[in-house]
Amino acid sequence: MQVIIRPTREDASRLAARLIAKALRAKPSLVLGLATGRTMERLYALLVAMHRDEGLDFSLCRTFNLDEYIGLPPTHENSYRYYMNDHLFRHINIDPRNTHLPDGMAADLGAACRRYEEEIAEAGGIDLQLLGIGRAGHIGFNEPLSALRSRTRDKSLTPVTIAENSTLFKDPTMMPRRALTMGVGTILECKRLLVLVTGESKAAVLARAVEGPITSMISASAIQLHPNCTVIVDEDAAKDLQEKDYYRWIFENEPEWGEFRESN
Repeated sequence: MQVIIRPTREDASRLAARLIAKALRAKPSLVLGLATGRTMERLYALLVAMHRDEGLDFSLCRTFNLDEYIGLPPTHENSYRYYMNDHLFRHINIDPRNTHLPDGMAADLGAACRRYEEEIAEAGGIDLQLLGIGRAGHIGFNEPLSALRSRTRDKSLTPVTIAENSTLFKDPTMMPRRALTMGVGTILECKRLLVLVTGESKAAVLARAVEGPITSMISASAIQLHPNCTVIVDEDAAKDLQEKDYYRWIFENEPEWGEFRESN
């Protein structure tokens, strides 16, 4: 795992966007795992700008989202399908048939989850999975005590997650209490992980996730097990990390980051 610290939220988002763009240019048929949330909105805006201004091509790309609320139709403004259409899909040249989210409206949720796993496998697995970290330490909706080998399934949301996300609803009491999510095991099978975390409110949980013990109480700590994981953070989110100087040294000295330093 590499942790890269950038000065601002904007710098962190720009680096993450450039990494995704580089992967997509290298493999136009990239299978891309996507996340939602406020942290990702700037990243998606940057990808849209790259498509518009630089011709970044999504026409052969396939996507799989981490999660979806149970009981919200795709047309609901708080569903993650609506979020993805609004922030990314309808602004780029991706084929809508190649965009996938768990089906939170399925009559048989278990069958829908099994089918989602099958669709990922049929696509050849996820090449690059984008992740954020929730305040409960979760990736996707893998709340505390999620098994590290878990698969796509339905989960009850914690009061912390409900409090954090319900502010996005016009009527906070209408936020669903359950969601479908890729499992921790599903995420760890992705070929590469790209984690974007910004803001001081995430500092404590980020430190536990990347420098603390691996534990089901902080499902994000499982990223420590992945052989190809890059964590990009801003200075605010990095404030509780113990090895900040080393992480800064990596970006300033490792050859793989040279092309990204030159344009800063």
